[in-house]
Amino acid sequence: MTNRVDPIVVSVVQHRLLAIVEEMGEAMLRTSYSQILNSSRDFSTAICGLDGHLIAQAEHVPIHVGALPFAARAVTEFFGDDIHRGDVFLLNDPYHGGNHLPDLTAFVPVFEGDRPRFWSINRAHQSDIGGATHGAYNASATEIWQEGIRITPLKLYDRGQVRRDVMQMIATNVRHPRDFQGDLAAMIGSAHVGERRFLALAQEFGWETAHAAIEAVLDGAERQTRAVIAEWPDGVYRGEALLDDDGRGNDDIHIRATVTKRGSDLKIDLSDSHDQVTSFINSSYPNTYSAVVVALSYLIDPDTPKNDGTFRPIELIARPGTVVWANPGAPVTLATNHCGQEIVEAIVKALAPACPERAMAGWGRRFRIAIQGKDPRAKAPKPFIWHFFQARPGGGASIAGDGWPGGGEWQAAGGIKFGSLEVTEVRFPLFFKTHEFRPDSGGDGRYRGGPGGIVEMVVETEEPAIGNTAGDGVRYGACGILGGADGLPHRYLLHSGNQDPRPIRTKETGLVIRPGDRLVLESGGGGGWGDPSQRHAEDRVRDSETGFATTADKPLSRTAGEGGTHAEGVGG
Repeated sequence: MTNRVDPIVVSVVQHRLLAIVEEMGEAMLRTSYSQILNSSRDFSTAICGLDGHLIAQAEHVPIHVGALPFAARAVTEFFGDDIHRGDVFLLNDPYHGGNHLPDLTAFVPVFEGDRPRFWSINRAHQSDIGGATHGAYNASATEIWQEGIRITPLKLYDRGQVRRDVMQMIATNVRHPRDFQGDLAAMIGSAHVGERRFLALAQEFGWETAHAAIEAVLDGAERQTRAVIAEWPDGVYRGEALLDDDGRGNDDIHIRATVTKRGSDLKIDLSDSHDQVTSFINSSYPNTYSAVVVALSYLIDPDTPKNDGTFRPIELIARPGTVVWANPGAPVTLATNHCGQEIVEAIVKALAPACPERAMAGWGRRFRIAIQGKDPRAKAPKPFIWHFFQARPGGGASIAGDGWPGGGEWQAAGGIKFGSLEVTEVRFPLFFKTHEFRPDSGGDGRYRGGPGGIVEMVVETEEPAIGNTAGDGVRYGACGILGGADGLPHRYLLHSGNQDPRPIRTKETGLVIRPGDRLVLESGGGGGWGDPSQRHAEDRVRDSETGFATTADKPLSRTAGEGGTHAEGVGG
């Protein structure tokens, strides 16, 4: 039973918690070394209880957050009474609450007197985490040990003193230890900001009031979420999403969601999903749970805080040995994007008939390239690893309007940005000839999917570089919904010398990129929402004027999205 606390105090505490995690993010943004963090913002910040309850999280990368409670519990359970002021803990193992190995997580305990009560947390994607290939994504991996160093709950600082042997061991296992240690220092500093600000909040209101207000915030989020769900018709709803392939010749990897809605409860059953594969598209259970809560977050009111209370209406059912709950040891690095995005897609498709005004069409899929080479502009050629974040795919449309141009992927929802082209050209031997929106790439509908992008770039090394890819979406574009059309899929080409342009596959390692080679990378658009015949003529004219479509009456994409199916329910 929550102790009664003044509603105004509850509101102030709720907003203070949000301000704390947002300030943690600002600290990270301003102090991290790698472009993937200080420009693309591939990190998240949060406060969790020692029991793993999510108290507050900033609007950074949604797929990170739902897995954090598993990680918080893993650290608490492992160290038990051996948690002290000044300690800092690390974890990245997906089978202990990580999303995937590149997402390293730093934990700083927040003490009430002599007792640890909360974790201040920063989860951030490292530009390299060791393993068989640079940049962490290894499309050739058949087991997780080929993907990078696995960090189960580990103490890096003991009562304020760094464990130098542990730090050295971790840094030795990554390719760019200087940048890695700089980013890690930024993560830890960000978590300490959260610790200080939370202690200031508790001192201002008193611990008893702070605890009561936090419980009231969680209970309030649960009430708000249940009130939304209760409005939907009871029934059993089904949706399916497909990945192109597993990178090993097997096509159409399916994710199937059966959602049973009763009152204000949702039972989400993913048991009928594809069996586990020998590929990095598998997901661990924590990452799958995170994708499920991301889907719910897109269907409730945007002002509802996303915390432990928000997710209480969910019951998740999954089957071990499937792509959504891989057995420990399976490779999983791509899962934050795929199959994470397809889990979101299957659930939203399923529930679209129940809440069409809340359902959003699919966002463009992820197709990244990591390039490893040597920068010839230094006196001694300097090794580099560069991650492609430009030409973001288009966002999905909704009843609120057209999808965001270049909004990114569904599991990130605009939280990941592309880095400045000018800064990229200064830091890496790359030249961008084109960076613009891709016409006709967004799915047609009453509301149009956001366009993807086009990048044409030249690699200005003096010796061959090596590229690795990781992604999906060259066969299936972002899903249209409620009669809307799918967005166009990706199209990536490598132009090398006098050879014919070579399509770049979404899952390959050892792609040789020679000096002067040209990459033309066209990303997919977002899905359309609603019947295309209902799109206003003036909107089509505006699409033509802005260049999002090449003609005012031309459909933006060719494939109709089918949405989910509904059976056994009492509603429409």
